[in-house]
Amino acid sequence: MPGIAVIGAAGQLGSDLLPLLGRRAIPLTRADVDLTDAPRLHACLDAAAPEQVVNCAAYNFVDRAEAEPERAFAVNALGVRNVAQWCGRHDVPLLHLSTDYVFGLDGPDRGPLTESDPPGPISVYGGSKLAGEWFVRGLCPRHWVVRTCGLYGRHATRGKGNFVETMLRLGRERSELRIVNDQRCTPTFTADLAAALVALLDTRDYGVFHATNAGECSWYEFALEIFRLSGLTPRVVPISSAEYGAAAQRPAYSVLCCRKLQAVTGCVLRPWQEALRDYLTLRQAQPESNTVGP
Repeated sequence: MPGIAVIGAAGQLGSDLLPLLGRRAIPLTRADVDLTDAPRLHACLDAAAPEQVVNCAAYNFVDRAEAEPERAFAVNALGVRNVAQWCGRHDVPLLHLSTDYVFGLDGPDRGPLTESDPPGPISVYGGSKLAGEWFVRGLCPRHWVVRTCGLYGRHATRGKGNFVETMLRLGRERSELRIVNDQRCTPTFTADLAAALVALLDTRDYGVFHATNAGECSWYEFALEIFRLSGLTPRVVPISSAEYGAAAQRPAYSVLCCRKLQAVTGCVLRPWQEALRDYLTLRQAQPESNTVGP
């Protein structure tokens, strides 16, 4: 049975991907590989001898990247280069996860962004992820670069959490929350994304793809739905990105068009509202899977 190496197997997305791959999965965690250590990474992949590689690992600290760009580029660009070099050398297909944050320069006056729209990152993090895309596309002919957005899953990243878990914690701790209302995107449940990735791995249609749940919202609107479904009742105040004052600038509009994914795989990811409802139901049934971030 062909093996599929999953780098970042212990993260939110990797944890949902492994059960779907079943016996085909070769899980590789941070304890096994360091993207920035090319000799160790290549030796690990040599030993695993996968027929496909999925890279879910990344430096995801968007604001911190503004203060430590070298670290962001070391992982998201040069580290990804190391993976792409091995895959290209061995003619192994590589599926690499990227982000909606490669966009943002053109502003909000447009419809959903397609794979052919020119990227224009406005943060160090976005720039580092775009550089990683370029390495994959340049070094590994058989590749899928999959851009997604606002991931949340049952196995929230240790030490970082996700937006849903943060809102649930703050909704219990505070009577009032101020949430950004001028950034529109599509938060995506990792279980849904994982299913789409498995479908893509079964094709030979390589290239850049967008994959998110359907619809769009602001973070303020997303928070309102989280509280409505969870029964929490803090006062939620909409604010601007400027009022929030994050270190890194975010796109005002980064809704991704997923028609190409649908055409190739037949996958249509459900509306974000349905995905969120199921996530909250699952976390109630499996509370041990929850890790609340700061």
